[in-house]
Amino acid sequence: MAIGVSANKLEVLQIARAVAQEKMIDESIVLEAIEEAIEKAARSRYGAELDIHCDINPKTGEMRLTSRTTVVEEVENDAHQLTLEQARHRDPEAEIGAFYEEELPPIEFGRVASQTAKQVIMQKVREAERQRQFNEYKDRVEEIVSGIVKRVEYGNVIVDLGKAEGVIRRSDGIPRESLQMGDRVRTYIYAVREETRGPQIFLSRAHPDFMTALFAQEVPEVYEGVIEIPRVARDPGSRAKIAVISNDSSIDPVGACVGMRGSRVQAVVNELAGEKIDIIPWNSDPATFIVNALQPAEVTKVVLDEEAERIEVVVPDDQLSLAIGRRGQNVRLASDLTGWTIDILTEEEDSERRQKEFAERTSAFMAALDVDEMIAQLLATEGFAEVEDIAFVNLGEIAAIESFDEDTAQEIQTRAREHLEKCAAEQDARRKELGVDDAVLDVEGVNLSMTIRFGENQICTIEDLAGLTPDELRGWYETRNGERVREPGVLEGDDISPEDAEMMIMRARVMAGWISEEDLPSSEIAETETTESEIFDEGVEDVDLENIGLSDLGLEAEKLGVDLADLLDADAAEDDKQS
Repeated sequence: MAIGVSANKLEVLQIARAVAQEKMIDESIVLEAIEEAIEKAARSRYGAELDIHCDINPKTGEMRLTSRTTVVEEVENDAHQLTLEQARHRDPEAEIGAFYEEELPPIEFGRVASQTAKQVIMQKVREAERQRQFNEYKDRVEEIVSGIVKRVEYGNVIVDLGKAEGVIRRSDGIPRESLQMGDRVRTYIYAVREETRGPQIFLSRAHPDFMTALFAQEVPEVYEGVIEIPRVARDPGSRAKIAVISNDSSIDPVGACVGMRGSRVQAVVNELAGEKIDIIPWNSDPATFIVNALQPAEVTKVVLDEEAERIEVVVPDDQLSLAIGRRGQNVRLASDLTGWTIDILTEEEDSERRQKEFAERTSAFMAALDVDEMIAQLLATEGFAEVEDIAFVNLGEIAAIESFDEDTAQEIQTRAREHLEKCAAEQDARRKELGVDDAVLDVEGVNLSMTIRFGENQICTIEDLAGLTPDELRGWYETRNGERVREPGVLEGDDISPEDAEMMIMRARVMAGWISEEDLPSSEIAETETTESEIFDEGVEDVDLENIGLSDLGLEAEKLGVDLADLLDADAAEDDKQS
């Protein structure tokens, strides 16, 4: 676009109006770009040091080219600045900041000047166009838009949205979906950002919220908010799971999303290149929700670890492949949908594992309590997992076991406590042998087994413990040769939380005099202590031994035919005899 002062005045306005309409920007922006182009050309003609201004009348097209001189306190450029004293020779009423304009004669644009002017104008117009696009689309994030594929570059698809262009990056497209130039496509705007090369509109067909927006278009109840879609998990182009919940008890959310003969869900499937969709009813109970999410597989039992947000799911042997899905797709999507880590076992594996646990507990109780195998099995069957459980549980819970009486319960608990005392004494002797100070045991959260590992790692004083970091206690991950490698900590295997590790170190620093009590987190200072007896008064955690009860082992209590109290007395008598 070559602009010359010899051009008809109205032609300049017509050019500005045509460009503004084509690019859908304000006409004044185009006129400003023309003015800037003429100013640049004039500086190359009259001198780059001059302060040249061009003004085009937006109604008449009249152009005025002037050189401006400004009144300043201290002159830095003689070409377009003058002092107050110099200005008052010309105008006695001149003040700092005033300026004087000298009109310049019109110029003719040569080939080089025309090219420069064209570049300046197009650059300004391009910037204005992008800013207009940004302002228009920044409030349309999370909307579905329709456009035509303009071109495909290295896997990235440029889409013409009519008033702007958006990009579907390779990672935001549906795998194996081939979009060709001229194809009409619906996409989801997930971001509009200002970048170095200008505002960019990022589109996606793989985004989970794209599916939510499609259901909002196809299902009136979703659009109106009667049915909500709180979570979506997608394997784009292959399979997806969505959770739905109805705010109206009279409306079935799954049925509404499926539609008559599957018409509604099929419309979404067709848009997503045949992606299969499982519609899951939402449930606030994690176990129920996860069982629903694993559909179409049947689940017989679940065991939850709420603190770690991990769940163990038991399925029939013939349902294992269905629960896992092809290449683990079903369980992976269920995990993404629920936010829980899911471990799947067959009933046979679950039974074998629990019987192994039962045998290990039985052996541990026999060795620690010096009791007969049948008594140890009874204790394991009742859900006792550790000797500590027996030592500090309410005595009535042991006495309530079938064939046990109060004397038997008392004897078992006494033996459990004696065993713990013996172990504690051995651990304390080992601690002293390793040179760990007594003061380390006084740090809140530290127990005897920890002090032994401290000693084995040359952590023997309060100062040694105070100088550690939480990662050194818990362990950390490092990347080596592109692989993530676990570095074990001093207390590896103790399952100590980051907060507890940090607080243990902070307590040691207080005791070492490095910091004051006030430097500790307020929540820790206000935290109340809980004694072991209070913990066990609340009851031992129920352990599901459904598959390893006494009946499975052929050891029904009424068929033992042995008085348990007599067994304990006999054991004690045998010990006395040997001694």
